[in-house]
Amino acid sequence: MNDPISDMLTRLRNASLALKPVCEVPHSKLKESMAHILKQEGYVGEVAVEGTLPKVIKLKLKYEGKRGVIEGLRRVSTPGLRRYTGSKDVPRVRGGLGVVILSTSEGLMTGVQARKKNIGGELLCYIW
Repeated sequence: MNDPISDMLTRLRNASLALKPVCEVPHSKLKESMAHILKQEGYVGEVAVEGTLPKVIKLKLKYEGKRGVIEGLRRVSTPGLRRYTGSKDVPRVRGGLGVVILSTSEGLMTGVQARKKNIGGELLCYIW
């Protein structure tokens, strides 16, 4: 697997469209941080890390009727083309209705948090 973040986003998108209650993703610290940001922003219900050696992150998905709370996901920076932004140019997703996740020198954070701390970084993904 060349791009584990893209794999996580694809698993979330597919599970949400199939109306699955839980999505399982192979564990890494980066993906665990992204999962906690998704929970903090209200896109996912619960986040649990299970297992011993092959750890798995279990994400409980949220729904509004027959529609998932996550309407769309888009990977921005890829292994072949990294995309960075300065603190002044952090983009807004859907006019502020979505979330951008950045990898900064202080760890993963949303675009709003990065603007408040005046930090730029690598644009990982957009979620709306």
